[in-house]
Amino acid sequence: MNIILIGFMGSGKTAVGNLLAHRLGFEYLDTDELIEKQAGASIGQIFSQKGEEYFRDLETQVLKSLENKDNLVVSTGGGMVLRQENVKILKKLGSLVLLWASPEKIYERVKEEPYRPLLKVADPIAKIKELLKLREPIYKKAADFVIDTSGLKVGQVAEEIIKWQKSK
Repeated sequence: MNIILIGFMGSGKTAVGNLLAHRLGFEYLDTDELIEKQAGASIGQIFSQKGEEYFRDLETQVLKSLENKDNLVVSTGGGMVLRQENVKILKKLGSLVLLWASPEKIYERVKEEPYRPLLKVADPIAKIKELLKLREPIYKKAADFVIDTSGLKVGQVAEEIIKWQKSK
């Protein structure tokens, strides 16, 4: 059994994923970290030097490398589910949990992080709203379970996921 965390940047995937893996005794993996290791470059460098399409290809490669692995909690990049091929692979890997958050909460969480290539714009909150509007139906269609992290602590989110997983 694997638990796959999907959602927009700043929704809590990394923090929740680490704690959830610890509580379940699972291995924690972050697809963005795996991509950076494989490419020998940061996500920002990959975007600026090779473009988004190349980055999305790397995401798909990393997912394929996780097939047939078990007892994982995997945090995915915010755009991972934009490719239908990735959603199919993710569904084979495990249960998809969508971590959702308000645009304002997302901005509050990521505004100090310099490595967010999609937010290097004049009005980041407007950009977050625009991207969420486009991605929300894709996220929700892919998800097996949705939890709004906006007003919750990391431990509360992890417990909600564990309760849901046990009830399946």
